[in-house]
Amino acid sequence: MSSPRSTTTRGSVSLVVLCATLLVATALQGPLVRLLDVGVVRTAATVFVAVCVQALPFLVLGTLLSGALAAWVSPAVLRRVLPRRPALAVPVAGAAGLVLPGCECASVPVARRLVAQGVPEAAALAFLLAAPAINPVVLVATAVAFPDHPEMVGARLLGSAATAVGVGWLWTRVGRAEWIAARVRRPPPDDGTPRWAVFAETVRRDVVDAGGFLVVGGLAAAVMTVVVPASWLDGLAGHLVLACAVMALLAVLLALCSEADAFVAASLSTLPLLPRLVFLVVGPAVDVKLVALQAGAFGKAFAARFAPLTFVVAVTSAVVVGLVVFGGAG
Repeated sequence: MSSPRSTTTRGSVSLVVLCATLLVATALQGPLVRLLDVGVVRTAATVFVAVCVQALPFLVLGTLLSGALAAWVSPAVLRRVLPRRPALAVPVAGAAGLVLPGCECASVPVARRLVAQGVPEAAALAFLLAAPAINPVVLVATAVAFPDHPEMVGARLLGSAATAVGVGWLWTRVGRAEWIAARVRRPPPDDGTPRWAVFAETVRRDVVDAGGFLVVGGLAAAVMTVVVPASWLDGLAGHLVLACAVMALLAVLLALCSEADAFVAASLSTLPLLPRLVFLVVGPAVDVKLVALQAGAFGKAFAARFAPLTFVVAVTSAVVVGLVVFGGAG
């Protein structure tokens, strides 16, 4: 654990770097304006700002809900309503994602607390996958991002729900207790932190983390818009299997917040709906930051098995649901 002194030092260094950057930018304002006053750069900036501005309100709302859940909703509430049989508890836990939403980062510690309180592991993992993917904030954001394709909302809901329940049911068959670190089953101690403090810290952490990934996603969309030739995207659109594979890998690498990823997917308008649905279903289920979080929360042995399983189920669910809902590639 870092000491308060080291934390203060890092904060001071960051402030100095920020001030120095602002001073340099002010001194070089003229050359920078001439450098950036190019059609390609203006187009990229427009795409970047559009993605971030559209997604930011949903990202903030999602982090507020996540903070409220962390502070005032105990995992014991979900534990009391779950059936005792894991096969029945999995779909109930998945459906709880509709009423107990949370971002990807928040769902991992919640799932860990559920396991510590005796909830079947498969049910806790189903909630981990469902909460950030099918909650009302994400669905509304998807509807706003795809105004001309309202069917995308239903497809995302069905694909993500199928992923959560499918992984949960598979875990009841193939999961092993020893894959999850023993420390997970020990209830965390109550340190007496005030609930408002928990709320504020959770929101602060999630906004910083998710905001950073939103910027990365906006930059990626902007770069793809101006750097990747339209003929490449058109060619990718003509190879459906390749397009789905590329979008699935892109979702893993970009690690976007689920409240913001729909706007990035919507910006790739030359691609059919099916590859973009794969992007939206895979992203909240498995990405690089989630694998790291899950390894830290449940152990490396768990993450090494859970991430590949989730990836395969998510891609399969998205493709099957997309073909049914869109009647093809879309």
